[in-house]
Formats: sequence, structure tokens, C-alpha cells
Amino acid sequence: MKFDILTLFPGLILPFLEEGVLGRSIKSGIISVSVIDIRDFADGKHRVTDDRPFGGGSGMVMMAGPIERALKSLDKRENSTIILLSPQGKKFDQPLAWNLAKYDQITLICGRYEGVDERVITRNVDMELSIGDYILSGGETGALVVLDA
Repeated sequence: MKFDILTLFPGLILPFLEEGVLGRSIKSGIISVSVIDIRDFADGKHRVTDDRPFGGGSGMVMMAGPIERALKSLDKRENSTIILLSPQGKKFDQPLAWNLAKYDQITLICGRYEGVDERVITRNVDMELSIGDYILSGGETGALVVLDA
């Protein structure tokens, strides 16, 4: 199985992939994990990835452009799904983990700020997923939970 994790903070994910059962699974080739820095797909010298919501509202959202360019850079397999880690998503549990294990490729988008531009969701995302009823600073923790399950 192949996992692609799109994040603004690869440093939060990478150490987790080196240890324990997950690290051994990667080293033995049972799974593969690619961590993609969304900032690598941002425009300009400052690699800006956030903007004010176009429809109004408070805070900042992750821009569609960098996320969609990152998604297009992936080698997408036929039996794949794209998941956005989000507080509005379906609650992640073990039966859902077993269902996701049927895919050959899972792409996890780690949200930040007040969320992502709605266009990313409507044009690219197959499922929004939440790991519970609490507030986190971003989707990286949720991505690690999904990966470890």
C-alpha cells in the first residue's frame, strides 16, 4: 500500500516513519510513504500557502493552487482515494480503517489554519476524516493516526 501525505510541516511526520512497527513496515516494503511539502508547490519567493477566505469569514485558509499542484504531481494509482483530515469529517474508527486498507493508495491532506479552500474539497477530495471531537492545530496528528491504524 502507498501513502502520500501532503503537509506544510513534513518535520512533524518524518520522525514518526523511522521507528516501531511502521518504520519496519516501510523498511521491509510492506508499505511506502511519501511526505510532500505543499510549500514546494507554492508561488513566489515566500512560498505562501494561505489566504483569506474568498466568501468572507475569519482567519486564513490553505490556498487551492499549491494543494492541487501537489496532488497533480503524484503518481495516482487506479484504486486510490484522497482524504482531507478535517474536524468536519467522518469520525475515524477501526471499521473505517479496515475499509481504507482495501485501497492501493491513500493520499492524506493535512489541513491547517481555518481549513482549506472549498474548491480543493469539491474538486479533489473523496472523504473528509476526523480523528475525534477535539481541536488540533493541524491534520498531521490525524494523518499519523490513520497511517498507524
